[in-house]
Amino acid sequence: MSGHSKWSTIKRAKGATDAKRGQLFTKLTREITIAVREGGGDVDFNPRLRLAVHRARENNMPVENIERAIKRSSGADGETTQMEEIIYEGYGPGGVAILLHIVTENRNRAAADVRSAMSRNGGNLGEAGCVSWIFNSKGILTMEISGAQAEEMALKAIDEGAEDFFIEKDLLEINCQPGDLEHLRQVLDSNSNVRSAEVSQVPTTTVPLDSKTALQTLRLLDRLEDLEDVQRVYTNADFPDDTFEQYETEG
Repeated sequence: MSGHSKWSTIKRAKGATDAKRGQLFTKLTREITIAVREGGGDVDFNPRLRLAVHRARENNMPVENIERAIKRSSGADGETTQMEEIIYEGYGPGGVAILLHIVTENRNRAAADVRSAMSRNGGNLGEAGCVSWIFNSKGILTMEISGAQAEEMALKAIDEGAEDFFIEKDLLEINCQPGDLEHLRQVLDSNSNVRSAEVSQVPTTTVPLDSKTALQTLRLLDRLEDLEDVQRVYTNADFPDDTFEQYETEG
C-alpha cells in the first residue's frame, strides 16, 4: 500500500470521528470559490467546480450553502470573495516531505500560522520547489468495497483509463490522470458508491517511519490541517499500519 494511500486512509478514519463540521464547510466553500474563479459558475462547463460541488455534497453540505458559495464567488449577488491559492513546502519529522495547498484572503496570516505549527511540531518550512518535485498530480477515487468485487471494479477502472489501484481491507483506491477523473467517477458510481473523487498530489517515493516518528509526523499533519487557511495537506510519509490506533490511544 502506498504511503499516500495510508495517509488518505488515516484522514478518512479521522474524519469519521472528529471532523469539525463548521471548519469543513469553510474549506469546502473556499474550494468552490477558487473553482468558480478559475472556470466560471456553471458546473456543466467547469470540471473543477463539478468536483468541488460533488465533494461538498459527499460531506452533507446543505444545498443552499453550495448555491450561495457559487453566487458569491461569481459576483451574482453583488459580492466577490478575494481568495488566492498558495503552495507551501517543507519537511516533517524524519525528513518527510510536506506539501500544503493554501487558500486564503490573508497571505501574512497563513504564512505565520503554518510557520508556527511547523516549528512547534518538529517540522520546518522550505524554499519553493524543495519537495514539490516529489509529487505528481493524480485523480484519486476511493470506494468502500471488498473481496472479489473490489478486484472486479479495479479491473473495470483500468479498462476505462485508470493507471493503478490499491486494495486494503474494504477500501479500493484508484489512481488516474486528473483529466480522466470525472469520466471514471461517473462510470464507477453507476455500479458502486464512490466515497470520494478528487485531484490529489501523490508522492513518487515514500519515506518509511518508525512508530515514534510516525506519531510525531501525524501530530504535525493534524495541526496543519486544523489551520484555517490550509486546504489540503500532502506527504510522502509511509506510516506503520498501527499508527492511527496508537494516535487514538495517545490522544
